[in-house]
Amino acid sequence: MASNTLKRNPGIPLDLGWVRATTVNRSATQRRAATMVTRRSVKKDWQAAWLLRAITMIDLTTLAGDDTPGKVTRLCAKARMPLRQDLIDALEVESLNITVGAVCVYHQRVKDAIAALRGSGIPVAAVSTGFPAGLNPYAQRIEEIHQSVEAGADEIDIVISREHVLRANWAALYDEVCEMRRACGDAHMKAILATGELGPLWQVARASKVCMMAGADFIKTSTGKESVNATLEVGLTMVREIRAYQRMTGYKVGFKPAGGIRSAKDALNWLILIKEELGDDWLRSQLFRFGASGLLTDIERQLAHHVSGRYAASHHMPMA
Repeated sequence: MASNTLKRNPGIPLDLGWVRATTVNRSATQRRAATMVTRRSVKKDWQAAWLLRAITMIDLTTLAGDDTPGKVTRLCAKARMPLRQDLIDALEVESLNITVGAVCVYHQRVKDAIAALRGSGIPVAAVSTGFPAGLNPYAQRIEEIHQSVEAGADEIDIVISREHVLRANWAALYDEVCEMRRACGDAHMKAILATGELGPLWQVARASKVCMMAGADFIKTSTGKESVNATLEVGLTMVREIRAYQRMTGYKVGFKPAGGIRSAKDALNWLILIKEELGDDWLRSQLFRFGASGLLTDIERQLAHHVSGRYAASHHMPMA
């Protein structure tokens, strides 16, 4: 959720000239993404500090067919206390009260998550609008947003109609996202682009720009259900559009990579990308999130190694 000092992106009128003028140098983007992770190395105490920060930016997620109230309750317990007590003590971070950035669930589990997180200050995010394909009848997709907001969701992760991007129907995409933003009301909206299904990078860039013009609070790479999800190449393309939008309008839009981010090393790579391309302002949960389910386990394992010098088995860092 945005802090009181962060002005929410209200959106701007659709500027088709700006959209159509957007291009991406694919080879340069690929080179930058490939070298970004080899030029910087974060070690020892600095690495531990970065990983602790990463925990606070995780949208701890369960989006499976076997989600039950009990499963969500256990996930929320982990969200409240993402590190084992012995690690908290060894790292001397008790006073930081570290929690994850949010818990992300299907609409049917929103009330379960709210009940389990009551008093924690951790937001509940609901995936909506026919997640993950976004092919439900349009009126039904809008109604899903209303229902999740009424159930108490603080954030709504919507999926765009990929068809609008693939057909370069930018006005239709803009109108759709504007209506979804209105349906969200005070709940913050993350627009999922499903970049693995959008084709070339310039289409990703243009879709990013249109969603921000329509008032998205965050733009998000993927649902996590596509064959290709978050990649540094796509992430670099999207965050550069965020930077361009901020320079043009003065409003800061958040970024959320999702899908396939499972290791502490992955998390560090994404944090390096954000720091180098957007700066330290974006290294907080108000403007950056990881969409992940298994990432926390590996971060906790790496922090245990930092403390003890030994790698623990993953089952010593259970999610619940």
